[in-house]
Amino acid sequence: MKVINFTMIVIVVVVLSLLSCDTSTHTQPADAIAFNAIEKVMKSEFGENACYTNLTISYNKTTGSSINTIVTNAPKSLKMEKWNSTQNIWKKTSDIFIEVPNGTKAKDFMFQLNDTINLSTLGDLVEKSSKQLQQEKNIEKPALHLATIKFPKNGDVSKTEYCIMLKPENGDKTFSFFYSIDGKLIKMYS
Repeated sequence: MKVINFTMIVIVVVVLSLLSCDTSTHTQPADAIAFNAIEKVMKSEFGENACYTNLTISYNKTTGSSINTIVTNAPKSLKMEKWNSTQNIWKKTSDIFIEVPNGTKAKDFMFQLNDTINLSTLGDLVEKSSKQLQQEKNIEKPALHLATIKFPKNGDVSKTEYCIMLKPENGDKTFSFFYSIDGKLIKMYS
C-alpha cells in the first residue's frame, strides 16, 4: 500500500513537472534569449538553409509573440510561402510567386538566418532600445510592439536594417529604432 502511494506521488510529481515546463516561445519576454529561441524554432520548422524575404515578430501582452514570415527552401523555384505563428501554432496562409530581374538569382533577394543576420542580434537591439527609452525618455517598462528585419529590395545585404518599435506599457505612442546590420543606430523617432 505504501509502495503504491509513493509510486503514485512520484508519477504525479513527474507529470506536473512536465506540464509546468513551458517551452513555447510565444510566452517568453522580448529579449535576446527569447529571440534566439524563436530562431531555433524557425530553423526547426523551415530548415537551417531556409531563405526569407520577410520576417516580423510582434508582441501582445495577451497572446505573446506572433511571427509572420515569407520563406522558401527552394529559391530557384521562385515560389515562397507565407506563414504565421500565434501561440506556437504555425499556419501557412498563402503561396507567393516572385519575379526577379533577368540575369539575377532569386536567392540574391533573400536572406538566411545565420551569423550575419540573426534573431539574437535583433533581440539584443530590442533590449538596447528599451534601455535607451528608459534612460532618455523616462519611460518605464517599454514593451515590444514589433521587430522586423528589413532586407533591401536590391539584395545588398550590407543595407539590411533591424527595425524595432516599442510602446510604453500603458500608452499609445510608438518609438521606432532603426539599426544597421552591424547594430549601429541609424535613427530613432516617435
